[in-house]
Amino acid sequence: MRATTGPKKNYQDEPWYSLWSCLCHQGDVLTASYAAVPHIVEIAAETRTPIDFSFFELPAAIEVARRAGRGPDIPAECADDYHRALAGLGEIVSLHRNDAWDQATLLSAMSALAIAKGHVDVAEAMLNLDSDLIGRINTLEFK
Repeated sequence: MRATTGPKKNYQDEPWYSLWSCLCHQGDVLTASYAAVPHIVEIAAETRTPIDFSFFELPAAIEVARRAGRGPDIPAECADDYHRALAGLGEIVSLHRNDAWDQATLLSAMSALAIAKGHVDVAEAMLNLDSDLIGRINTLEFK
């Protein structure tokens, strides 16, 4: 994974396709998901080149799923590392603030920052935004 930290070209690019499939499949998470988050955050912290948006989005999506009850409790042996990694997402966003970001990366960074600050509901909203919904919000079209 360390060799492929840059932005991917499509959703099936590895390693992210497999990581999403295994760690946050259709919004459900497993204990392995919690164990993986500190490693994902660590790699993002050590990478000085632009990173894929999944470095922000996957940890945020895992926490949103956990808080929504779509996964087991965090095992005691990885709870401290998991929570420390989530709190560190704000620093990861800051480290990569000068990278060129497309809209997906921006929304993912916003969701990661919301998780780092404990705003799970805001993170979930950011994860659900797309160009169509943003346009409807901006024109106040909610029908």
